[in-house]
Amino acid sequence: MCSFDKDKGPGRLMKKGLTLILVGHINFILGAIVHGSVLRHISKPTQHISTEYTVANIISVTSGLLSIASGIIAIVVSRNLHEFKLQIGLLVASFLNALLSAACCAGLLLAVGITVAQNGKSLMFGCNETVVPINARSPVSAQCPFDTTRIYDTTLALWIPCAILSAAEAGLSVWCFIIGLTLRGLAPCGNSYIKEQLEEAAESSSHTRCLMEQHSNPEV
Repeated sequence: MCSFDKDKGPGRLMKKGLTLILVGHINFILGAIVHGSVLRHISKPTQHISTEYTVANIISVTSGLLSIASGIIAIVVSRNLHEFKLQIGLLVASFLNALLSAACCAGLLLAVGITVAQNGKSLMFGCNETVVPINARSPVSAQCPFDTTRIYDTTLALWIPCAILSAAEAGLSVWCFIIGLTLRGLAPCGNSYIKEQLEEAAESSSHTRCLMEQHSNPEV
């Protein structure tokens, strides 16, 4: 897992970065749709606070944004493997994104479980339920500030892909974090020689550049 090929490794890191950007964009868009169509109506209804839904969705959107940032850093690192600051940036961003994406996946699965167990009653907190209890699977006529048509199916259809994408983000971020450890020669990837190879390549490139400059300016 700690192996990194100096020739093929940059291309793979760039592909992982592009995938992170794509997955992050999709997750961010799905989270925004969930908030705009459902959660903005029930986040602060009268005498009710749907904390688990709000927190899960905020983490989902934040995870999408951080995945995009991590993907951009991974792409930049793939073109500048020997840069110390970029390697540290990859380590920090991928580590934080792995934790946040894992938390996002767990939170969304919890929200899905609560919704299924309660038949979507939490999704109907903003409605007038003085007559009979309301559930989202078979909502009765009620005064709601939003459209309740298929709200249960729509919410689950958005949350489940978000949870899957969050798991993918976590896996990609862990891979990028391990690559960062490999590039820095840190444990448990300290046995890799890629750090020394990159340093030698950087020194050789610098020496070649100096020779070319001296050749182009013989008076110096």
